[in-house]
Amino acid sequence: MHRFHPSCRIRPTLAATVVIWATACSPQPAHAPTAPVPVSLATVTRGPVPERIAAVGTVEAINAIAVKSLVDGQLLDSDIHDGNSVRKGQLLFRIDPRPAQAALAQAHAALARDAAARDLAQAQVNRYRPIAAQHYISADQMQQYATALEAAAASVKVDQANIAATNLTLGYTDIRAPIDGRAGRILVQPGNLVKANDINPLLTINQIAPIYVSFAIPGDEVTRVRAAQAKGTLAVRASGDRLQGPASGSLAFIDNAVDPATNTVKLRARFANADERLWPGQFVQIALDVGRDADALSVPDAAVKSGANGSYVFVVADGIAHQRAVTVARSVDGRSLLVAGVRAGETVVTDGQSRLTEGAKVAVVDADAAAAPRADASGSAP
Repeated sequence: MHRFHPSCRIRPTLAATVVIWATACSPQPAHAPTAPVPVSLATVTRGPVPERIAAVGTVEAINAIAVKSLVDGQLLDSDIHDGNSVRKGQLLFRIDPRPAQAALAQAHAALARDAAARDLAQAQVNRYRPIAAQHYISADQMQQYATALEAAAASVKVDQANIAATNLTLGYTDIRAPIDGRAGRILVQPGNLVKANDINPLLTINQIAPIYVSFAIPGDEVTRVRAAQAKGTLAVRASGDRLQGPASGSLAFIDNAVDPATNTVKLRARFANADERLWPGQFVQIALDVGRDADALSVPDAAVKSGANGSYVFVVADGIAHQRAVTVARSVDGRSLLVAGVRAGETVVTDGQSRLTEGAKVAVVDADAAAAPRADASGSAP
């Protein structure tokens, strides 16, 4: 049997050891340097910022008029259409005027008759007064003539009042708009008989300009609002997804009690609404200004992020990002008011924070950028 020499068993082991040692000691390739993170930046600013209370409001018409007839009759014409804008005094409906015209003719005839009787009584008084003074007729007979004159004169006044009332009734046959506003749906069509002060109106008119917005705020805010109102008129803004920009108004009313069930108090703002953007029944976002912070630090809302330990921002200095804890007081018009954590003039990241860590290098792609979301490759917002 063939036998190996002992030295033959040593050589493979030494060779493997040399290979392993050589592999372990060979130089390793170096890691590539980390690329700067592209970010958008904005500057921390110091300046006046309004103090605002936010709420949800409901638009209400200042006046809502149910138009009804004041006389009985047949509805002849309708001079408006559903939803038309109307002006005060504009003709809306016409009711058959012939019954009122006939009554007016009768009243004029009665006036003519009683005026003739009054004139006759006046002539008798004028004729018999000198005779009575000479005692050719008795005082009692003269008193009868004077009484007849007074009765005839009173009848004339009654007829004149009847003519005025009949003229008023005739005027009611033309129904006119009592206010400027917007008409709703016409509820009674021409040809129908209408009654005076019927339960059902002919139509409803809502006053659109100016208009009210009612809203509620926490009861704890009443003192602050009343104190601010004592210094002057408070500005109110109404906004919504489809308003095409905020509408400006002013606070017009604070309710005299806090609702104990909800701990809120009702307020009402008045808006000129000349462009009729606000519509009765619409829900809007309300911003009530109750003062101003004259010297506040603020950054775009997009710069502030929330973490496990609270809010933070990334401050950029010399191309390096540093995470900084901040305290946010409130947000106004897309900017966050900070009471601690940053200084005026420092630069903060508004876009790209998700890829940043403490000490990361940054590459600025947009300085002082707006906080609006950027569009992705498809053209839609992320």
